[in-house]
Amino acid sequence: MNLEQFFTTLKNTPDSIQFSDTIAAIDSNYEFTPTRFKNGALINEAGQNSGSCKIFSFAKLHSLPEDQTLACFGDYYRVDVLQHPTATDHQNIRNFIQSGWSGIQFDNLALSKK
Repeated sequence: MNLEQFFTTLKNTPDSIQFSDTIAAIDSNYEFTPTRFKNGALINEAGQNSGSCKIFSFAKLHSLPEDQTLACFGDYYRVDVLQHPTATDHQNIRNFIQSGWSGIQFDNLALSKK
């Protein structure tokens, strides 16, 4: 799926987006450099939680609103987090729900166009 198709799907049918779709769209179009990032109180060292780093970087580059950013996580968000609100997994998603974009800070640029 190219970026145009990805964004159309994300806008029109966000519940059909899977984590793997998002990562494929990112990997097809961007070079990834692991970087340290902060998500609310959670600090992710460079190379730790690279999927979250890629998605938050991608969403920030494209100025995606919080709801579309969360949809990029696919079933990790829709099933694992929303259906299990008291669980403690997927802390980056859970922190983003609480802190939103104001809680996201990158030490360096993680994505660059291929």
